[in-house]
Amino acid sequence: MDELGQFLRDALGNDLAEFREFAGLVRIAVRLALAAVLGGLLGVERTIRRRPAGLRTYMLVALGAAGFVSVPEQLGMPLSDLSRVVQGLLTGVGFLGAGVIFREGGRLQAKGLTTAAGIWLTAAIGMAVGLGRPATAALIAVLALTILSPLMRVESKIERKRGDSGENSNDSPRP
Repeated sequence: MDELGQFLRDALGNDLAEFREFAGLVRIAVRLALAAVLGGLLGVERTIRRRPAGLRTYMLVALGAAGFVSVPEQLGMPLSDLSRVVQGLLTGVGFLGAGVIFREGGRLQAKGLTTAAGIWLTAAIGMAVGLGRPATAALIAVLALTILSPLMRVESKIERKRGDSGENSNDSPRP
């Protein structure tokens, strides 16, 4: 049993060294939780609208993005290396978002574009929180919710005046 205890101390020692001060652990925990909560706000809106990605997806994207940028920052990576982490993260999230976009039938109508953009934007929220910019992340979330909810009503009114069916208009561009 002593060998297992020593193994765990050796394996986790470097990871836990930064958290020897309780404040460091709390700071990281609050950042990660805030990222999940802000992502969840967008996810709730998408769940209410019955979109392909909802509450858990948005929370996980924000939490993952916060984690991906906070770990290199904790390790003291140079900004140029952190920049590559951010680039890789945005590329990966872009592919995730692309998975919710599809064409319906043979029509020139893609569905899921708003959801894909929301997933991508949620990564930006997570990155901002993970890099210690919670006010920026909150502002992004508020603006995104404003775009998703009130502006959807405006978009629907415009489409009705144009004579469009309005079916899934929030996620469908018009040719």
